[in-house]
Amino acid sequence: MGHKTIREIAVVWKDSKRPFVKQSTMAAYVLILENHILPTFGECDSLHEKIVQDYVLRKIENGLSVKSVKDILIVLKMVMKFGMKNEWMDYYEWDIKYPTSSTNKEVEVLSVANHKKVLNHIQNHFSFTGLGIYISLCTGLRIGEVCALKWSDINIMEGTITVNRTIERIYIIDGVQKHTKLVINTPKTQNSCREIPMTKELLAMMKPLKKVVNDDFYILTNDEYPTEPRTYRNYYTKLMEKLGIPKLKYHGLRHSFATRCIEAGCDYKTVSVLLGHSNISTTLDLYVHPNMEQKKRCIAKVFKSLGK
Repeated sequence: MGHKTIREIAVVWKDSKRPFVKQSTMAAYVLILENHILPTFGECDSLHEKIVQDYVLRKIENGLSVKSVKDILIVLKMVMKFGMKNEWMDYYEWDIKYPTSSTNKEVEVLSVANHKKVLNHIQNHFSFTGLGIYISLCTGLRIGEVCALKWSDINIMEGTITVNRTIERIYIIDGVQKHTKLVINTPKTQNSCREIPMTKELLAMMKPLKKVVNDDFYILTNDEYPTEPRTYRNYYTKLMEKLGIPKLKYHGLRHSFATRCIEAGCDYKTVSVLLGHSNISTTLDLYVHPNMEQKKRCIAKVFKSLGK
């Protein structure tokens, strides 16, 4: 069988993949293909380790994060494997090395004082829009999950919030035409559909509201139409500026929640389930960096158990 180029293989691969992944996942793959893979590898009919390795270093030099580059390679590898399966190209193993970053990526979180400051401010100046940030800080919801929350997801009897949808704006690339559309979806993975207990304060805030609101309305707008993540992110940024809190991505609220859980000594499996991670290693990699204090406590425990 004749060899094909990556560009030709990608066309067939997209059609074969589409029925099995979420529309938003497909949109992300297509974006990676269009923006990163095809401009460089489109005309290649083989992918040796050396050209991929050079590409990786070049992308990182141009300011892409290691995570972004790994995401590109995931797609590249899927296309290569698909090509190999159809005997359109040869398969090569790669062992890609990433430059060790000089700066150790700390997860960015709110200080305990600022965490309290935001919660207090929202409690004292109630608004439906503010409520979303409060929820993120108390439950670790992602921005798309908060924007998609409806009053029907709040269970006052049980004191829980159920996460079963998310909202995002995705890129649709149709040949030459590019446009975006807002989609409401099930969350990231199966594990992301989850139930999270509300804190006492959050429950106290929700209880009177729940009696008077329309169950079908979205919480942040208290209306039948949701707000989209981009708009909400802008609102959040302005609020943080107003409160004089150092710049922090919205996702940092989720990190802050997780970090508080770990600091409070919650067990990792529970934290992982609360966050809706598909496996515990995600949680451990992100949040569990024991400091000297914790190490000492751990060693002391061992000694104690030995009766020394």
